[in-house]
Amino acid sequence: MAMSDRLLAAWYEGHPALKLLQPLEWLYRRVVTGKRKRFLAGEGEIYQPPVPLIVVGNITVGGTGKTPLILWMIQHCQRSGLRVGVVSRGYGAKPPQLPWRVKADQDADVAGDEPLLIVQRTGVPLMIDPDRSRAVKALLASEPLDLILSDDGMQHYRLARHLELVLIDAARGLGNQRCLPAGPLREPIERLQSVDAVLYNGAMADRTDGFAFQLQPTALVNLQSGERRPLDHFPAGQAVHAVAGIGNPQRFFTTLETLHWRPVPHAFADHAEYSVQALNFTPSLPVVMTEKDAVKCRAFAAADWWYLAVDAAPSPAFVAWFDTQLMRLLPSRLLP
Repeated sequence: MAMSDRLLAAWYEGHPALKLLQPLEWLYRRVVTGKRKRFLAGEGEIYQPPVPLIVVGNITVGGTGKTPLILWMIQHCQRSGLRVGVVSRGYGAKPPQLPWRVKADQDADVAGDEPLLIVQRTGVPLMIDPDRSRAVKALLASEPLDLILSDDGMQHYRLARHLELVLIDAARGLGNQRCLPAGPLREPIERLQSVDAVLYNGAMADRTDGFAFQLQPTALVNLQSGERRPLDHFPAGQAVHAVAGIGNPQRFFTTLETLHWRPVPHAFADHAEYSVQALNFTPSLPVVMTEKDAVKCRAFAAADWWYLAVDAAPSPAFVAWFDTQLMRLLPSRLLP
């Protein structure tokens, strides 16, 4: 087990050695709470976008389902005729310059896996830059927009925001509720009291402190041909090599099990780089991976490689809440 996996297990399952990290946690908490206090006081250089900006992020390390929810938000806004843009840090991307406009025909190593996935799915204008304020300025300079979504960036306090949505994995929760490096929290748990909405990925129903949303598998898509097949394309009991380089690979493996397949799990690091050699598994079985992984594997994919397309399905209460926020933030002439 890799060191990162051991640390994750300790955060969520407990380990006495974490007590040794409490002094470092205290220093970390002091830094992050200081940054937020300065932001709330208006100190330093804070960029206020001229259009509404919504941050979709988390306060934990690891995947919480941000990309599927952002895809849902984009498509929901586009159906109302809104011009939506997205900014992202572009983790793992190696563009020739920053900020960088992501296009659908770019390679994942240039654009980043999640930004490329978003653009290929929706055609939305998307700019990557670790300096998200600079990304927003470049995006607005490239074309007119009504609304901007920030993929993560909760702790990027040089960028003002109109709404903050925090996603939490319903199964894993907040672990031991301690901050880095003694726990998985990027900010103290009290931070949740100041956000506009909390969403629980995998929750079956809304909670008193947040909305529910599910990730629903919709189809199998072949990496080579692009053909879409229904979820019964593989019979029940089919063994498949399951590839997941995401923040919580087990969630993907569990999803395949709910489809009554028998996944042979191959967990990779989040944003992993792939090669033919890395995915040369035995015995010979179909390979099923996440869409995020697929954008990095199409160039060398075999004929029996597939990705599982999933869509976010937020609760009706969240949809109603989100529409109310759009009406509040946007001029009435922009909404139907």
